[in-house]
Amino acid sequence: MSDFNQQVIEEFRANHGKVGGGFEGAPLLLLHSTGAKSGQERVNPMMYLPDGDRFLVFASKAGADTNPDWYHNLKANPEARIEVGDDTIDVVAEELPRAERDAKYAEQAALVPGFADYEKKTDRVIPVVALTRR
Repeated sequence: MSDFNQQVIEEFRANHGKVGGGFEGAPLLLLHSTGAKSGQERVNPMMYLPDGDRFLVFASKAGADTNPDWYHNLKANPEARIEVGDDTIDVVAEELPRAERDAKYAEQAALVPGFADYEKKTDRVIPVVALTRR
């Protein structure tokens, strides 16, 4: 895990889900996924969009031409766990179908313009994954 991610995770846990820096004021969760190849638990901090009972996460990888590892982990092992604030929630991951994905990605990009920039940097369609309580 990168030092940056580790620092964000520690700050998140020490401050009831709140962090500063680039994530300050944004809804943030910690995703616990199972490695697609290793089978080991991985933890990734990420922004999310609340959507009713679901937490929507965006496989943007800052506009890279490949999907992030956590996306592949969820495709291989959709049962996961998230930390939101002080709560730990068991979830199941499901990629949104294209029409719903487009609408939800546009909603996120309107709230956080950096997501619009990510979309411009790549030719791939950035997946949106719904995390729903199990």
